[in-house]
Amino acid sequence: MTAFTDEDIPGRYGPTATAEADPREVGRVRTEYAPAHDGDPDPGEIVWTWVPFEENDGRGKDRPVLVVAREAAGTLLAVQLSSKQHDGDREWVPIGSGPWDRSGRDSWVDVDRVLRLHEQGMRREACALDRMRFNLVVHRLRERYGWR
Repeated sequence: MTAFTDEDIPGRYGPTATAEADPREVGRVRTEYAPAHDGDPDPGEIVWTWVPFEENDGRGKDRPVLVVAREAAGTLLAVQLSSKQHDGDREWVPIGSGPWDRSGRDSWVDVDRVLRLHEQGMRREACALDRMRFNLVVHRLRERYGWR
């Protein structure tokens, strides 16, 4: 196994760093289910990338995210997954379990926080989420942010 330094972690630094996007300011969003198991991130796929903590203090975590849309500029919009059950002031959509979690734990998607990522800023493609669960997440994003 290859050891990585902080600088080697895709999506953590530089022009391909994963960043939070204002979902109401991203412009026209096309959320089309289009997974293609080709190593490139596509809407409907779960990929791994560095996700900065909300404090934006340089800390973060390599984690799975669901790609929900491709922007005209070539960047992607995604929402983070968590295996921790969430109750509280944020909205988390339950999506069950899948091959993105080796332990087979159930997962939740955070629709309160939208991330912008770059193809070069992801570590690996994990799998495609089935269309039904993808549509469940996208439906909540459309309701919440007025996306089409």
